[in-house]
Amino acid sequence: MRFLNLIFRNLRRNVLRSLLTSTGVMVLVFVITLIWSILGFLDRATSEKSSNFKGIVTEKWSIPSQMPFAYARTLENGASREDGDVRPEDSMTWQFFIGTIDKNVVGFNSFVFAFCMEPRKLLTMMDELDSLPPGPKAELEKAVEAMEKNKQGVIVGQKRLDALNKRVGDKMTIFGQNYRDLDLEVEIVGTFPLGRYDNNSCINREYLNASLDAFKARTGKPHRLAEKTLNLVWVRVPDREAFDQLGSQITSSPFFAAPAVKIETASSGVANFLAGYKDLLTIFRWVLAPSILITLAVVISNAISISVRERRKEMAVLKVLGFRPNQILGLVMGEALLLGGIAGAISSIATYFFVNKFLGGIPFPIAFFSSFPVEDGALWWGAAIGLVTAFVGSIIPALSTRSIKIVDVFSKVA
Repeated sequence: MRFLNLIFRNLRRNVLRSLLTSTGVMVLVFVITLIWSILGFLDRATSEKSSNFKGIVTEKWSIPSQMPFAYARTLENGASREDGDVRPEDSMTWQFFIGTIDKNVVGFNSFVFAFCMEPRKLLTMMDELDSLPPGPKAELEKAVEAMEKNKQGVIVGQKRLDALNKRVGDKMTIFGQNYRDLDLEVEIVGTFPLGRYDNNSCINREYLNASLDAFKARTGKPHRLAEKTLNLVWVRVPDREAFDQLGSQITSSPFFAAPAVKIETASSGVANFLAGYKDLLTIFRWVLAPSILITLAVVISNAISISVRERRKEMAVLKVLGFRPNQILGLVMGEALLLGGIAGAISSIATYFFVNKFLGGIPFPIAFFSSFPVEDGALWWGAAIGLVTAFVGSIIPALSTRSIKIVDVFSKVA
């Protein structure tokens, strides 16, 4: 306890330097926590599961995928034709509707991106929404029920609502951008829980398809996208074997002749969506993160080096009083480890609770991910990062204290 008390007293000796060093540690740990959380999330999203497989069916030869909606029912059944064929445990169709609530100005504060789908699939097939805690789940179920009763009802992420300056209960017209000349009059019936879908919206697919029929009746001709409104179909099977059999059923089905379709695992599909961000993610993983860790070690090393140079006389006195070289080394390293460990822990733990609770995740849109939760590992990452970088940064200055000679120090004083 006396040894630990001496370490605390040494840190209090120069409060300004201790505060500046700990602030630098906290800022850098904050940044590395955000980077590792984003990379960890994407690593999981692109890793295949051993069970509860999800597959994505898309058009085979075209990007973006655009299939006839007539494909939906057959794909949702896994193109099963015989008694022994595999049928998906669950499925979900996606039609993308991109629009603006201001016909004259297309900008961030008027932009709407919506998944057009069966509302009840939000509860069973959408990642994260299918495993909500009881409170948020009950709120989402209420909104889904409202969407099923009111075909023009929409669910909108809270951040998107704020940007649009709208709230639950408001009505608005979404002027189609990908579906030119198709405008949807909708009513906001609920919001997504804070997190991944903050900037997304959900429209009932029945309303979109009915609007396309109404367009044909009004103009006398079908909309130019009428025969290619289906963008993705998600299917869920229990394991890889069932997925392989399902894939064979779909790709060999004569029903999907023109256009042809393909099926891939959800992890492979997400990886393809992220292909355009490959260089950015590589820089995050192999350049930015290591650079921050090195910078963190240098910050601590500089602080400890200055402290050692200022206290050479004091360390010589400690040797006169009987302190062994290893004890003095331990004092110096203890200061660095204590400062780095505490500052790192405070930073990452505060980041975890603040970002997840108040921001709903890290607002860093990549592909169709609008935000990323801070990983649970952040609760110990900060302390570990602080301790390791403090050890690396302080080892050389601390070792230099072993070579301090009492005669040399006091001869300079004399």
